[in-house]
Amino acid sequence: MKFRPEPLAGADAAAAGVIDYRLARRAVISEFRKGRLSSTDVCDAHPELRRAAAEYSRPTTETCPICEDAQLVLVSYVFGPQLPSHGRCIVELKELAALARRSTRRGEYVCYVVEVCPACAWNHLHQVFAVGARGAAAES
Repeated sequence: MKFRPEPLAGADAAAAGVIDYRLARRAVISEFRKGRLSSTDVCDAHPELRRAAAEYSRPTTETCPICEDAQLVLVSYVFGPQLPSHGRCIVELKELAALARRSTRRGEYVCYVVEVCPACAWNHLHQVFAVGARGAAAES
């Protein structure tokens, strides 16, 4: 999946809400546990994502479902006007709130949250939500 704001562009902000990828995540983990996917199939985080996970992430209390050795971290990227084409990595929620305040319309910015295992390179898109004027969707 490409990390671009187009999936939410033009969407009604109230209807867009938060897109959660738990079902897709469960399916991948199930296929891995059944032996239909190898660890090299699912532990394929891009080097830049791994670097962001090491330097610009927020820790979670969840253990990696693949290696079961390390705690997952969340890496958040925001895309929108006046941001680099590769997005901006957000570390603290106050940065996200600042972007929401500076926007002129709801959904002007889109945030992609990716869960990453720093140990084995498991990664999965966790959620996507619109950020913008008149309040931002809460990131979990």
